[in-house]
Amino acid sequence: MINSITNQKIGELNPQELNSLLEKFSIESAIKKWDVGASASRDLSVQVHQGNAKQLKGSQRNSMTLRVWNKYNQVGITSTSDLTSKGIKKAMKGAIESSFFGNEKESPEFSQLAKKELEEVNTKISNPHTIDELLTILKKAEKQLIDTHQSIDSVPYNGLSESYMERIYINSDGANRHMKLSQSSIYLYAKAEEQNKKPRSAGGIKINSNLEELDIDSCINETSKKLISHLNYKPIETKKYLICFSPEAFLQLISAFSSMFNARSIIDGLSLMNEDSIGNQISVPNLNISDESLHPENIGAFSFDGEGTPTQNINLVSNGVLINLLHSEATARKFGVKPTGHAGLGAKVSVSPDWLVVRRSESEMDKDESLNIKSTLKEYILIDELNAIHSGVKASQGSFSLPFDGWIVNKGKKTSIEAATVAGDILKLLNSIVKIENEQIVTHQGISPHVWVDNISITGEA
Repeated sequence: MINSITNQKIGELNPQELNSLLEKFSIESAIKKWDVGASASRDLSVQVHQGNAKQLKGSQRNSMTLRVWNKYNQVGITSTSDLTSKGIKKAMKGAIESSFFGNEKESPEFSQLAKKELEEVNTKISNPHTIDELLTILKKAEKQLIDTHQSIDSVPYNGLSESYMERIYINSDGANRHMKLSQSSIYLYAKAEEQNKKPRSAGGIKINSNLEELDIDSCINETSKKLISHLNYKPIETKKYLICFSPEAFLQLISAFSSMFNARSIIDGLSLMNEDSIGNQISVPNLNISDESLHPENIGAFSFDGEGTPTQNINLVSNGVLINLLHSEATARKFGVKPTGHAGLGAKVSVSPDWLVVRRSESEMDKDESLNIKSTLKEYILIDELNAIHSGVKASQGSFSLPFDGWIVNKGKKTSIEAATVAGDILKLLNSIVKIENEQIVTHQGISPHVWVDNISITGEA
């Protein structure tokens, strides 16, 4: 029988066994320096259609990425899903062989923070549920949503899932990280149609660490309310408008241009910023943007990244000024700073944001203090959600052209927009912000208030 590092409980990793095997195989192979990132997950998910099961899925995934440094300090890397002792030994051999093709002039190192004490992260491991239990819950949610309004005829896209995840980082210098967490989520995307009108659709999503606390009723109510508000629609004129971005939409836009804060993208020439951009004013003075994976509202936050660096909350834009970037070990070394805990582990280490938080500066005045989502009488466009992000954004150029779901609001009356596209330049947009509201709204992708921007081009589509 072949031993596996996941044999203690189904799908769970054994860091002690993994460490022992890697130490043994590295000694046998005369390798003195190595590190490994391993992960495991168990997922159950269900989808329904008109009260019947549409798709039932269960999966268990294990993976490991191993890096070794040979005597010439060249790095070799392999990935495998075979976490038996035989598979790990084979991965070690493959990494050693590939190391002789490594770049001698640019070699990654261990993160200098890989053994630093981690922040306390309040994670809950939920009790697992059966796929039948998930199916029953989602069937009920689908029916409740359809019953909220006579025009809602179906919920074509929906899903309820429950996941268990864990992550390990170990290196030959004594770093040893291990963390587990669980997460449940529901999404409901419903369709409604009235006589002699086009079908309309809208959706909602909720996430929690366990199924018992997942706010399914809120997801149903949010989806229904939003969809009903889109039934009365009209085309709009092509021109420039005062725009109010919902928290979700503004976070979508900032995330699409997160290469501005990404040191790896800057080094690779794929960002609007460059190595001298720190300290530059990139937006109006009352905008603050931070990445806060450790925020208590962030469900599913790991306390360390792929290189073992502790996860950190980091201010990126303060009073409109770019003050920090997101770093891996390699980019931090190049910039002469410390890694920030945003790295993956792979053949080329990636860097990405975790959970963006947008705030206004209390010390700075808005350009238009009168604007407020609850009381503004001026005509404006309320953008609820941006679509086609991957095809409509040119991050390295700063331009975007995105279809959106939203309303035209006139003297407080909301009318859904039949179809339209918002276009512009991200830096011009950030410098055209006229109001950042005080109320912070938690979404599944971060936190933001409503953000108002003036003079933005909207193209109406008949």
